[in-house]
Amino acid sequence: MAHADYEAVIGLEVHVQLLTATKMFCRCPNRFGAAPNTLVCPVCLGYPGTLPVPNRHAVDLAVRLALAIGCEVRNTSVFARKNYFYPDLPKGYQISQFDRPLAEDGLLPLSQSEKGVRIERLHLEEDAGKLLHEAPGGGALPGQSLVDFNRCGVPLVEIVSRPDMASAAEAQDYLQTLHQLLLYTGTSDGNMEEGSLRCDANVSVRRRGETRLGTKAEVKNVNSFRNVARAIEHEIERQIAILEAGGRVAQETRSFDADTGTTRLMRSKEEAHDYRYFPEPDLPPLVVAPERVAEIRAALPELPWRRRARLVSQYGLPAADAQVLAGSRELADYYEAAVAALPGNPKGIANWVQGEVLRDVKERKVELGETIPPGRLATLVGMVDAGKISNSAAKEVFAAVASAGEAGEDPAAAVERLGLAQVSDSSQIELWIEEVVEQNPAQVAQYRAGKVQVAGFLVGQVMKRSGGRAEPKTVQQLMRQALEQEPVRE
Repeated sequence: MAHADYEAVIGLEVHVQLLTATKMFCRCPNRFGAAPNTLVCPVCLGYPGTLPVPNRHAVDLAVRLALAIGCEVRNTSVFARKNYFYPDLPKGYQISQFDRPLAEDGLLPLSQSEKGVRIERLHLEEDAGKLLHEAPGGGALPGQSLVDFNRCGVPLVEIVSRPDMASAAEAQDYLQTLHQLLLYTGTSDGNMEEGSLRCDANVSVRRRGETRLGTKAEVKNVNSFRNVARAIEHEIERQIAILEAGGRVAQETRSFDADTGTTRLMRSKEEAHDYRYFPEPDLPPLVVAPERVAEIRAALPELPWRRRARLVSQYGLPAADAQVLAGSRELADYYEAAVAALPGNPKGIANWVQGEVLRDVKERKVELGETIPPGRLATLVGMVDAGKISNSAAKEVFAAVASAGEAGEDPAAAVERLGLAQVSDSSQIELWIEEVVEQNPAQVAQYRAGKVQVAGFLVGQVMKRSGGRAEPKTVQQLMRQALEQEPVRE
């Protein structure tokens, strides 16, 4: 907060595109990236005489998401027409839900704090089309816009939070936690760049200690997690500046300019009654039987906040490690599969997953299934634990094995092929130590004069001479014995 006398009050409205094969009320494909106006039919274009038919799978996904955030799912909800004119809305109305939504009263625990944000409602609706203000390929369209109706009728849920967030950081945490939940539950791909996850932020400020809410501004369709935080930060500053100057904040809808980091006026805020909601006459009430809700609830996966807590309690991991490993369902599954193969070292496995595994995935831009399989990672870590290879040698083996994925060789075979097996034979290590002692008389003299820290340098020279294969503890022990021997006098 830029001003100690004020506090922010923030609520988010998030539109989530459901991961279905077809649209909400017709059989047109639900797919991103098709040529403009090719995924359309008379139903989603609102031709006279057509009738919508709800997508059962979309309803199931919406119920799954509602249950995951702790909402109470209504057995009976009602579709309504939301009437407004815009060029990308061919019907002149949007099928949504108003006074009787699918689900209400949930709670989303945040990832970066102990706080939970209350969910007011979750309801089903269809998407509108998309206006394009430049020609395909990026050319200018002076005074013109193009419209692509492919997105019309795509199934959405709108999730409306209570105004429980007090900072841009909390709002970003909420949105990222919700995105994580979408992927855990398989309800959406959550791709903000493709419009699968869109966020409107309602922001107001008030003097500290006041209970009455200030006048809010709505910032529409922010397209990234970081930009949500940036937009809210700017809006807080803008509203405080108005109040400090003796002005009044207007209730309005604003857009965010990512290039300048500022919001700008779009239109004065429309109230709900301006949309002239009324029950959709072509659709009966949506009835979801209690048995169906119970079945969907029973099939829910372990939710991310519960998995984080279990990773800490079951494997003794630090909270920071659990946060990373539970970041995605696939990564948590990978980690637990590796631990199952090497149950004696869950922390060691965690270190390797967060280090080498994630680095490999990022650098090669591959999926988790294309790096080293979890069982082979466990074998590699076990070889380090048993003193068969050094940590540095293990990283070399990892690089050789990981790039081939499932088709890669076993770590033990790679160690043999690369000649990286750790040498613990005392006679061989003594030969290397003898060579190092002979070639570094000044450091040996320093050690014997009381400067014992030079022993680390000499041990490093032995490790270098051995190509990293000498067993470090044996080297340290034998080097100490060699240095503490009385020098032979001629």
